[in-house]
Amino acid sequence: MVLVQNVSKLYRLYKHPADRIREILPFFPNQLHTDFWALRDITFNLERGEILGLVGPNGCGKSTLLQIVCGILPPTNGRVVTQGRIAALLELGAGFNPEFTGRENVFLNGEIMGLSRGEIERVFPSIESFADIGEFIHRPVKEYSSGMYVRLAFSTAIHVEPDILIVDEALAVGDAVFANRCVRKFEELKLRKVTVLFVSHDLGLVKQLSDRAILLLGGRIEAQGDPKDVINRYIGLVLEKQKSDVARGGSREVQGSFRHGDGTSEILEIELMNARGESGRAFGSGDRVTVRVRSRFHRAKSDPMVGILIRTRIGMDVYGTNTRLEQIELGDFDAGEELDIQFSFDCWLTPQEYTLTVATQSADGSSHDWVDDAIAFEIVDAKTMAGVANLRAEVTWTKRKQEPASR
Repeated sequence: MVLVQNVSKLYRLYKHPADRIREILPFFPNQLHTDFWALRDITFNLERGEILGLVGPNGCGKSTLLQIVCGILPPTNGRVVTQGRIAALLELGAGFNPEFTGRENVFLNGEIMGLSRGEIERVFPSIESFADIGEFIHRPVKEYSSGMYVRLAFSTAIHVEPDILIVDEALAVGDAVFANRCVRKFEELKLRKVTVLFVSHDLGLVKQLSDRAILLLGGRIEAQGDPKDVINRYIGLVLEKQKSDVARGGSREVQGSFRHGDGTSEILEIELMNARGESGRAFGSGDRVTVRVRSRFHRAKSDPMVGILIRTRIGMDVYGTNTRLEQIELGDFDAGEELDIQFSFDCWLTPQEYTLTVATQSADGSSHDWVDDAIAFEIVDAKTMAGVANLRAEVTWTKRKQEPASR
């Protein structure tokens, strides 16, 4: 059981570290901090065997709430009551000693959870099999990839026989095979009456696994109840925020995770637009989306190319094209001339986060200006789908009664 009553968490924010000391000195009468409430008046309860999904935008207080429930952070106000053994998988890097091997960390975590060495020996083969990291189980954790780390951490958490399992967006790091294995494990834990509290940006996963869902916004509970209703509310809020961002005039300054090129031309502006020509960062699956790219040539160039590339948040290429592939000849450009080009398509992607990479290039493929992950955007939909492509399957079926065998 988990009981959260009127929990609030306050952080004092200082512009300079030394302001913490200055503020307590008698000859500095002014307050040098600002109050930031990460959580305000959070109240809910979880019964034995119930699965609760937490959703909300980044910075809304989800991870802070999980840390308070685990006992890692104390609440400023309110209280948390839990009954039973808690196993938690929070931010990557927490809980394991990087110098210890995977095996040593499993035993260390098990002993911290109150298991005897004999009990850990008994479940270790299951932990090793579920994690499926091979001989790396005998290597120091500091040599692990993020995916291997999550595999072992999640496997350890679910095999120490917890009464309460708390997971913070850990499954997003693993591959698709491991994620499916984890989903099946969640369903098994539900049958064993293990209480689960988890955070995920995968709205389809929340609908699939949760008995209830809570939407956090600005540190407060915006909605709670049936996962389908809560997710629909969340999608509505995302789309409303997109409209308000457009009304304020969102920034179109070109930034990215990596930028390179010979400088023949420069990308000045990148814009994602919906069917009404409004800038946005969230679209429904199947919406008409336009990518607008404006660039300026610093040197004369004949027959340049402009291309776009969509990736998932873990870097997998989803779709890419360019003017050459689309058989568009752009002609000749003099120094100082600008090119304004648009790519429009029906965006039949599944609900998740994506990034847009844009490039201007020469006919031989060398880059003038290549901007990786220039824009992050989100596809939202109330319908659950796997993979990255929404192929809009049509399902037909018939039911036939078994005819009795003739004698």
